[in-house]
Amino acid sequence: MMTKYQRRKAVSFMLTVACAIVALSGFGQNSFADETEFPRGESVDVKVMSYNIHHGEGTDKVLDLERIAQVIENSEADIIGLQEVDNHWSSRSNFEDQANWLAKRLGMFYVYGANLDNAPLIEGEPRSQYGTAILSKYPILDSENHKLTKIGNTEQRGLLEATINVKGNQVHFYNTHLALTSAEREIQIREVNELAGQVKGPKIIMGDLNAKPESPEMQLMISNFSDAFADQPTAYTYSSINPTVRIDYIFTTDNIETVNAEVIQTLASDHLPVTAVIKLERNEPFNNGQK
Repeated sequence: MMTKYQRRKAVSFMLTVACAIVALSGFGQNSFADETEFPRGESVDVKVMSYNIHHGEGTDKVLDLERIAQVIENSEADIIGLQEVDNHWSSRSNFEDQANWLAKRLGMFYVYGANLDNAPLIEGEPRSQYGTAILSKYPILDSENHKLTKIGNTEQRGLLEATINVKGNQVHFYNTHLALTSAEREIQIREVNELAGQVKGPKIIMGDLNAKPESPEMQLMISNFSDAFADQPTAYTYSSINPTVRIDYIFTTDNIETVNAEVIQTLASDHLPVTAVIKLERNEPFNNGQK
């Protein structure tokens, strides 16, 4: 016969175990954190990364998602924007849901934005998708994938937006992979600026923009946001074997300080990943869903 104290201890233990199970179940899920209220934000340094993973294929032509995961893991990045991510796309990536796989492997929350979305070859199978993803050690409150304008019969591009709770700081995070033509990129960058301008608070915009810093369309970004690599003109990211151009970027709003920015050397993809340590200042308390 258990005493009242023993029963109380047993109930407390079971509740602790249940909470731990619920918390762990959130990792690797394409869903949002179910927190409804957060405390006043803490000043915190956050490491962010932009990485075009080339559907997990390295310069050696070998498909190896584990190698991509190790690059991310070794970087100690907290929030990552990935481009060229397959989701049951084709045999080139073994029909893998790559964002889900990486999120589970790294123990992170994630969201996925499909810019190409085709019906499956076999009825009842998952749709064949290709796009971008955001991985985060911190809870993702909500997200939306915005389709960007394209000209003619070119590849559909998108801007994946997520709102992330970083220790009480509400951060708006944007990840994109822009078009191959200058005319399209100019239109798309204007759309990115417009979409980002619709919300208040700290913002991070990153991705493979397929444009050099001196190009006319990039001036639209540089004039509106802070370039994390502004003082590193030779921060080349493509191709990873012999990088000679810079087309992968991390931008922030002026209310975010960049502490450090680095290009990571790796042959796990045809692009080199870029990281930046940013400083988030304390914000007022906020609730889930508030802008």
